[in-house]
Amino acid sequence: MQKATFGAGCFWGVEETFRKIHGVHSTSVGYLGGDLDNPTYEDVCTGQTGHAEVVEVTYDPDAVSYSDLLETFWDCHNPMTLNRQGPDVGTQYRSAIFFHDHEQKTSAEASLESKRSFFPDPIATEITATSTFYRAEEYHQQYILKRARP
Repeated sequence: MQKATFGAGCFWGVEETFRKIHGVHSTSVGYLGGDLDNPTYEDVCTGQTGHAEVVEVTYDPDAVSYSDLLETFWDCHNPMTLNRQGPDVGTQYRSAIFFHDHEQKTSAEASLESKRSFFPDPIATEITATSTFYRAEEYHQQYILKRARP
């Protein structure tokens, strides 16, 4: 199993998108990229911690490639808006790819470069080395799935 981590706005819908992909073993939502240890949702919502809301994806690379996960990332949000996705505004909603190794970094950079001509405006997505992932509170995990109507 390998890990991939993406920030693409509010993590609820992003997690649901990745959770449904064949080859994804598990997903977890949380906070990454900031300077406060063990932040809470309330801390991150202040916009003062530097964290992004992210989805950490654990996947089987024999069943789904990192490149396929990158395609899902580009498709599930607007990478042209800086610190905003829909009505959600703030640095915690930024578009970001957090790479776990050199291979992911290279793939992410190539993927971003290939998308430049696809989008009409400049891409605001950051590509950054992963740092400490802080798992979000339990009520955020699989939020949409938990609230699905039977």
